[in-house]
Amino acid sequence: MNNENTIDELSRGVVDIVSREELLKKLSSGRKLRVKLGVDPTSRDLHLGHSVVLGMLRRFQDLGHTAVLIIGDFTAQVGDPSGRDSTRPVLDHETVIKNAETYTQQAFKILDKERTEIRFNSEWLKPFTGDQSGGVSDFITVAKSVTISRLLEREDFKARLAAGTPVSLLEILYPVFQGYDSVAVKADIELGGTDQIFNLLVGRDLQKIYAMEPQVVMTVPLLVGTDGVKKMSKSYGNYVALNDIPQDIFGKMMSVSDELMYRYYELLTSENLEEVKNVHPMEAKKRLAMMMVEKYHGSDDAQLARQHFEQVFSKKELPDNIESFRVEHAGKLSYILVASGICKSMNEARRQLAQGAVRIDGEKVAEDLVFEPKECVLQVGRRQFRKLTV
Repeated sequence: MNNENTIDELSRGVVDIVSREELLKKLSSGRKLRVKLGVDPTSRDLHLGHSVVLGMLRRFQDLGHTAVLIIGDFTAQVGDPSGRDSTRPVLDHETVIKNAETYTQQAFKILDKERTEIRFNSEWLKPFTGDQSGGVSDFITVAKSVTISRLLEREDFKARLAAGTPVSLLEILYPVFQGYDSVAVKADIELGGTDQIFNLLVGRDLQKIYAMEPQVVMTVPLLVGTDGVKKMSKSYGNYVALNDIPQDIFGKMMSVSDELMYRYYELLTSENLEEVKNVHPMEAKKRLAMMMVEKYHGSDDAQLARQHFEQVFSKKELPDNIESFRVEHAGKLSYILVASGICKSMNEARRQLAQGAVRIDGEKVAEDLVFEPKECVLQVGRRQFRKLTV
C-alpha cells in the first residue's frame, strides 16, 4: 500500500486533517511516528465514544507507529472547557488517581500494549508551571507568546461570554497545558474529537515556539449517545461503557434508532456500510450489538447476550436467574427500587417512575405508590429485573 492509500485508510471517519500534505511527508519519512492521544480521567469508565479515537490510534499502531497515551492527571484537575456551556467541577487529585487506575486496562482492550507508551502529564506540567532552579519557568516563557485574543477565538468561549456565562482563567489556560503535552512527548501526530480541534492546534503553535516540527492534527466525530441527541457521556446517562456486562452492552445497542445504528457502524466498525444497509435493520442491529460484545468480552459472551435479549425482549419471556430481594414491610416504591439495587438513588428511582419505565408483573407503574409486600417481578427499563419475595 502506498502512502496516499494509507492516508485514505487512516482517514475513515476523520473530520479534520491539518494537514494532509504534512501527514504524507511524515509517513514518507520512514520514521516510526509518535501518535499522541490525551484522555483526562474525569470518571472511572471509558465508553464507546472513547473507542472511536482509540480505534484510530490502533490503526497507526498496526502500521508500526508508537501510540503515546497521555493520562491527564494534571489537566483533569483543571477541567477541559471543550464543548462545555459551563465550568466543569474541579476534581481533587485523589479522585483523579482512582479514576485513572482502570483507564489503561480498558484502553488495552483496543490498543496494542507493546506499542503503547503510557505517560501522566503531571510529569512535565508540574515543573512547567513551577520555578526551575531560580529562573523563569517554561510556563512564563510560553505565556508571553500566547495571546488572549488567540485563546478567545474558541467558539465555546465566545458563546459563553455572549450569554454572560463565566469563563474561568483556568479554562483559558487549559489549551496551553494540553498543547505543552505535545512539546513534552515530541508528538508527530495528535488525535482527538472535533471538540478538541482548538486545543490540538495550540499544540502545533507551542511546538513552533520550541523550534519543533509541528504535529499533524486529526479529529474524529463525537459519537452521539444512545439517546440519539447528545454526545455519548456518562454524565448524560447515554453511554455504553467498555466495562459494561455483555447483556447491558447488547441491550443498549439494541435501543438505538436505525439511523444512529448506521452511524455506529461507520465509526465503530470496518464494515461496508452499503452492504449493511442491504440487511434488515433488526438483524443489522443485532449483528452490531454482537460485534461490540465480542470485541470487549469475546464470542461466547456475544452469543449468550443475543440469546438473552431474544428470550427476554423478542419472545417477551422473563430471564433466567433473576436476583431476589426480600420486602419485609410496606413502603414507597421508590425506596424498594433503591433498596433492591435496581436504582442507584431516590432521584433516579423517581425519574424512572415518571418516565413510565417501571413495571410490576409486566404492568406499568407511573407513580410512587406505597408497595404492599407480595411476590412479584419488579422491572425497570428493558434490562433490570428483581424477583420480590416476602
